[in-house]
Amino acid sequence: MAVSSSEAGYCSFNFVLMDLLYYLSSEENVYFLCKKLCANGVADADGSDLYVLLITEEQIIVEILRDASKRADGVILWDYHVVCIQRKRGGDSPCLVWDLDSSLPFPSPLASYVSETIRPSFQLFSEYQRFFRIVHAPIFLRFFASDRRHMKDPAGNWIAKPPSYEPMVAEDKTVHNLNEFIEIRAKDIPTNIGAELINDVSNKKLGVVMNKNQLEEFFSQVSR
Repeated sequence: MAVSSSEAGYCSFNFVLMDLLYYLSSEENVYFLCKKLCANGVADADGSDLYVLLITEEQIIVEILRDASKRADGVILWDYHVVCIQRKRGGDSPCLVWDLDSSLPFPSPLASYVSETIRPSFQLFSEYQRFFRIVHAPIFLRFFASDRRHMKDPAGNWIAKPPSYEPMVAEDKTVHNLNEFIEIRAKDIPTNIGAELINDVSNKKLGVVMNKNQLEEFFSQVSR
């Protein structure tokens, strides 16, 4: 994995990566990343400046560019992808995107990430439109659950070796709700970013949903 932050003028965050576990599960990686950022003092201790961004679409495929894979064109297709966004309170610090699967600087400013990764001029299939779900990290850490059923083939065999640690169980004892987080319908996308939507992200288990054109506007309105 390529890790570089010098281009963006940030100090090295290699310590964040050292003991993170890497598996074919971006949602679990981001779950532990949020905890790590809080524990190391990079984020607020309660995670209040962190948001989990789930990138998907109605037909469950998404294009992610600048991936840290071996492909020369840097393009990879995901059914969904999960990253962490940090919105520091106070000052003029830019929103930062923490993407463990990207070759971009780690972290990257949101504006750069959107222009480089969610490339507006690139559309593989016209019928596939990217949607975004934003969940406040403190809520995600309490209510996200996965028994990893999506990591198995139709016969029930593991597609790849699963993590050695126990699956994540939600605070309310739910054992699997990944599908609730990644399913987004076009009809649920709001027409504008208003105060109600900003308030909902801090109060709703599944956060809020939006399209790519609303993403930066949303974070510009999140309270500092």
